[in-house]
Amino acid sequence: MFVVTAATGKLGRHAVEALLQKVPAREIAAAVRHPEKAADLAARGVQVREADYTRPGTLQAAFQAGDKVLFISSSAVGERLPQHRAVVEAARKAGVALLAYTSLLRADRSTLGLAPEHKGTEELVRASGLPFVFLRNGWYLENYTENLGPALAHGAIAGCAGQGRIAAASRADYAAAAVEVLTGAGHEGKAYELAGDAPFTLAELAAEVSRQLGRTIAYADLPPEEYRKVLTAAGLPGPFVELLVDSDLGASRGELDDRTGELRRLIGRPTTSLAAAVKAGLGR
Repeated sequence: MFVVTAATGKLGRHAVEALLQKVPAREIAAAVRHPEKAADLAARGVQVREADYTRPGTLQAAFQAGDKVLFISSSAVGERLPQHRAVVEAARKAGVALLAYTSLLRADRSTLGLAPEHKGTEELVRASGLPFVFLRNGWYLENYTENLGPALAHGAIAGCAGQGRIAAASRADYAAAAVEVLTGAGHEGKAYELAGDAPFTLAELAAEVSRQLGRTIAYADLPPEEYRKVLTAAGLPGPFVELLVDSDLGASRGELDDRTGELRRLIGRPTTSLAAAVKAGLGR
């Protein structure tokens, strides 16, 4: 069986859909926190298994010997390692055939605040003795294009990334890479650095939004403390504010840039363009 954890999340949904294009539904299992949210997948013949990272008892039945598992990282920043340890231990006890973990671009040497939890998880996976693949995903295009409302309302995209370039790709691109690893051969033991083909600055993002709208959307490059105040005033929770500020500062240092082309080679096609992502984000 091909098992996708967090299968009702945004990346997980893309992965299940991509798997359905390559293998019969009966060979796919959606491991989810709330099985009722996967009723549509069950109706299509996908097996649904309960798997809550915060309840290790549910994980024992989520994996079976011989499964190839796409282990999508928890969204609980700061609380990932205990959850991930439970997943890895359950997969080890089950004897899965492959554990493909969605890590972070250059997780072993990144200075981003997100990196230690991913690096720690990679170490847990290696220590488990399981066959593994690390899918070190870069930034999602959707991080920028799914929530353009504030930028459109204020006429500006705010940030503190300077001229840092961001090699973002779409969730569908990263899901396609995961499915290639799950269904293909020769990937065991590898760590893939995955990112978009055409890195862009936030000023270039603003220019593309402006081009498609037909009116100017500026990029407001702010000092980190000012950007922090803008995000806080918008009502974002403190930990998320710090994540966004840290990510922009990382971008300014080149942490989100990449020129390896590994994602394009793995999926056998160009990654989603910034223009296409903006168009989708604007509903055009």
